[in-house]
Amino acid sequence: MIEFTLPGAFPYPSRRMPVFADNVVAASQPLAAQAGLRMIQKGGNAVDAALATAVTLTVVEPTGTGIGGDAFALVWDGQRLHGINGSGRSPHTWTPERFAGRQKMPDLGWDTVTVPGCVSVWAALSKRFGRLPFAELFSPAVEYARNGFIVSPSVADHWAQVPTLYSEFPEFAAAFLPEGRAPKAGERFPLPDQADSLQEIAETGGASFYRGKIAEKIDAHSRKSGGGLRAEDLAAHQPEWVEPISTAYRTVQVHELPPNGQGLAALIALGLLRHWQVSETAVDSADSVHLQVEAMKIAFSEAHRHIADPASMEIGPASLLEESFLAARAKEIRMDRAGHPKSSANPEKGTVYFTAADSSGMMISFIQSNYRGFGSGIVVPGTGISLHNRGCGFTLAPGHPNQVGPAKRPYHTIIPAFVTAGGKPKMSFGVMGAHMQPQGHVQMITRIFDYGLNPQAASDAPRWFVGEDFRLALEPGLAHLRPELAKRGHRFIENPPTYMFGGAQLIYRLEGNNGYCAASDPRKDGCAIGF
Repeated sequence: MIEFTLPGAFPYPSRRMPVFADNVVAASQPLAAQAGLRMIQKGGNAVDAALATAVTLTVVEPTGTGIGGDAFALVWDGQRLHGINGSGRSPHTWTPERFAGRQKMPDLGWDTVTVPGCVSVWAALSKRFGRLPFAELFSPAVEYARNGFIVSPSVADHWAQVPTLYSEFPEFAAAFLPEGRAPKAGERFPLPDQADSLQEIAETGGASFYRGKIAEKIDAHSRKSGGGLRAEDLAAHQPEWVEPISTAYRTVQVHELPPNGQGLAALIALGLLRHWQVSETAVDSADSVHLQVEAMKIAFSEAHRHIADPASMEIGPASLLEESFLAARAKEIRMDRAGHPKSSANPEKGTVYFTAADSSGMMISFIQSNYRGFGSGIVVPGTGISLHNRGCGFTLAPGHPNQVGPAKRPYHTIIPAFVTAGGKPKMSFGVMGAHMQPQGHVQMITRIFDYGLNPQAASDAPRWFVGEDFRLALEPGLAHLRPELAKRGHRFIENPPTYMFGGAQLIYRLEGNNGYCAASDPRKDGCAIGF
């Protein structure tokens, strides 16, 4: 039984069709998706597939993710949902005084580098849920790094934007711009130093990154070039197993990871929309878009005031998801007028999301990121490892829960999501793209569970995006709504770039344990594949 309408339910232009299979992987780059599926064919499970996909993406899509980034995941083990937070903490040297005199957190350089958590998440997931040897998960990535991979179009487009951005970082140029330029689509590009680093991580079970040879190289480069990150910061890092948070929406339960991630923003928005009948508005109508946008604005205003390292938060997620609070805020939405609550949302594009599921019923929703493009611009010599700039997520505002400080986790944009119904798995999904992510989650949920679109059609559908000053960006498929939305007071971002609207990957479990329907966003190079 399929709960959405097929066949013929493809109302939007697309280069993709949904994939139906018993074992599936959906990712933003085909080589990475295939690496994951290879693991299932070798006898591995969905977690093995996701990890091989994750590791391979650091090679074939370095514009969005890397060994030096952070990661989060939600895992359905066949019985219950587990969450893991791999975000790293700030160096112990990062006191507020270190940043005195600045108006905002820097965008690049060592003072944006928190402890990278990706490798720790790979190791922890493999140890708890994996079937295959940890080192085997690295074989496709090492092969592509050693022998070179053929650069795909979207990756090439993003790569072409970075030479000027990272012009002051010679180690970056040596690793990623060896001929003084970015590789073009269709060109082969090797990463030999990264191949060696991946091999070292594979053979040591990830330990080298935090307490071995790689950690020593990171520490040495930081000391030599003025960074605050130290070996003791790396050695102190541990990923954290956490209990997911959730809210009811229509007939399903939507799950996110708790702060320091912004998944709470998606749940607040959905909690507000629960008090409105979205399905009674026409899909892609001004009323539908307006209602979702207004809910998202309120959600962002709360999220950016409160989300931080949980130890520093003044108000917990439960209070922000409390029914009376949501009901009261939902009444503030006016259908004839755009509201303007305060927010600091800021679009960027340095993240990958992917998901996998197997015939045993295991499903995993996984996201990892450099934050902005290749990250901080810091590449550790001899490793090929580009370190992320997740420290940008802190604020310098005195007294704010998210104020920069030592050994703190910053506000995090990357969020995996999961849906259950009646205590059973329904969908693993995510929408990469920084502050697009909670907005994308809301749009996927409403399109599938309010309007009955299949996952591929939901991914194909035109999107909206709320910017930092609450100006609204519309994809071309929604451009006809501008006059009506303008009448309600909405202001617009002109000529928004495609990357602003993110990229979705979804796996929907069919009724009766009858396999999966997987979808992949046409805005990216990737695909959904299965067998």
